[in-house]
Amino acid sequence: MKKLLVIMAALALSACSSLKTSSDYDPGVNFSEVKTYAWVEKKTDDATYHLDGLMDQRVRKAVDDQLQLKGLAKADVASADVLVNYLTKVDKKINVDTFNSNYGYNPYYGRGWGGGVGHTQTTVREYEVGTLILDLVNAKTGKLIWRGSVADTMRDKDTPEERVKVVNEAVGALLVNYPPKPEDK
Repeated sequence: MKKLLVIMAALALSACSSLKTSSDYDPGVNFSEVKTYAWVEKKTDDATYHLDGLMDQRVRKAVDDQLQLKGLAKADVASADVLVNYLTKVDKKINVDTFNSNYGYNPYYGRGWGGGVGHTQTTVREYEVGTLILDLVNAKTGKLIWRGSVADTMRDKDTPEERVKVVNEAVGALLVNYPPKPEDK
């Protein structure tokens, strides 16, 4: 039943084509031995509040849900196989589009294509791309064993429910390729 849920979730998330995902991993790691995880402990004096606490809660819940669907159990830091951490970044991008119109045939100049008037219009649009990077670190050695990232154009979401949905979709797409499948040699 658990495998069926994972397959259904993967199929549903494969429809999210606007999300750009990538992942990398240490091929020397046997991921079937990774059974437990814990979050990297925060290094602040006051762990109860920080600037973007609601988004942090959403990301952590979505990661918890996805890792548990994949068979990993949450544990304390001392007994976990891997430690989980995430980073976010926002990049500003510029899109420049140039359109040519009224080029070619112009009925006012008689037969053929001659005499067409060309108009060029250029539009410039600035937008932001948000990226979520998720790391899994071997708890005993401190070495990074898996990293995934997901990026998408940021849009303003009006409701908390919409924000939760976007985070869940992004984290689901991010973890589709975890655990990595060893390539046949």
